[in-house]
Amino acid sequence: MPVAELRCAFDVDAYKKILLINLMHLGDLMLVTPVLRTLRANFPTAEIDLLADKKLADLVEHNRWIDRCLLIDKKGVDDHLPTFLKFIMRLRAERFDLVINLHRNERASALAAWSGAKKIVGYSKPFFSMWFDEVLPNLKAVKHQIHSHFDVLREAVGIDRIDDGGLEMWIEPTVEREMSALIEKEFGSTKVIAFNIGASWLTKRWLDGYFAECADRLIEAGYGIAFLGGPMDVEIVARCVEKMRHKDSARLKIFTGRLTLAQVAGLLDQCVLFLTTDSGPMHIGVARNIPIVTMFGASPVPGFYPYDAKDVLIKTPEPCHPCGKHECPRSGEENLACMKNIPVDVVMKYVQELLTQYGQAAKDIPRVYGQYQCRVIEL
Repeated sequence: MPVAELRCAFDVDAYKKILLINLMHLGDLMLVTPVLRTLRANFPTAEIDLLADKKLADLVEHNRWIDRCLLIDKKGVDDHLPTFLKFIMRLRAERFDLVINLHRNERASALAAWSGAKKIVGYSKPFFSMWFDEVLPNLKAVKHQIHSHFDVLREAVGIDRIDDGGLEMWIEPTVEREMSALIEKEFGSTKVIAFNIGASWLTKRWLDGYFAECADRLIEAGYGIAFLGGPMDVEIVARCVEKMRHKDSARLKIFTGRLTLAQVAGLLDQCVLFLTTDSGPMHIGVARNIPIVTMFGASPVPGFYPYDAKDVLIKTPEPCHPCGKHECPRSGEENLACMKNIPVDVVMKYVQELLTQYGQAAKDIPRVYGQYQCRVIEL
């Protein structure tokens, strides 16, 4: 459903300047993109701005539903009290009518609380909540993070028409052409499957030996394998590749640490499937419409499943799931049991199913509006 088709039941001119704040990680930022679309649908003439972490600009700077992307260098120049206060003064000078905070930590809460906006709503730490007009809980443990964000729009902003277009990300045509040329150069006409084996938490990582076995089987089946990931993943990818039988195959390419976020998105457009951990790149994959198979450990499935009906999520019924912990407290054979007990054969079963069902580059697969509940396989 196009944004223009939505009709609002309230005053579309209630807010002239709106700021949405999300300073969290890659995946969390992608999960606010349906909110931006809905805001534009309901306030078509408003100025809508997004405040995000500067290092993630690639994800949102070309978003079609916003007017501006305001960037804070939260690990750099703005990570000092004088420059942080200066940034707050910059926000106050904007005279926003409405600020929506969708990141419940001290920094984001402070920026929202002291923004000087006429109305301030969303998630907040307790101290800063005294400056908010309405504070709502983040219900990501029981419903998808996106749906919790929509609750903020309904209950605190008064929006009753949601335009949920799923996750969205736009990149420049030059990047699209660059990644198309790269895939053709490296793989020719071979169909390519992207791998992302890293994750910010150890408890979200499937075993590298398991990924290695999947890569070997897919190479044997005639597919190309493209390893993705950031600079922090270079070492674990190297360990994984070292365990492969076909580590010297011409159909194996390592792009880990070499691509920008926009380039990752462009490369995924050219691939036929994405085998990935529960991670930020997984949500980029959702936004680029690529079929996904993912393995979940520490995260609550209801809150963070890949938001697309094409995708498959596999988990084990461990009593400690979801633990929400960065490192597994269990020892011996029980350490990381949620990951160890997801067999390669099971993962490959669903990989093959999606390859059979779709089997073409993500850019050529039609999007289906409103179909966002992935298939959850509990072993």
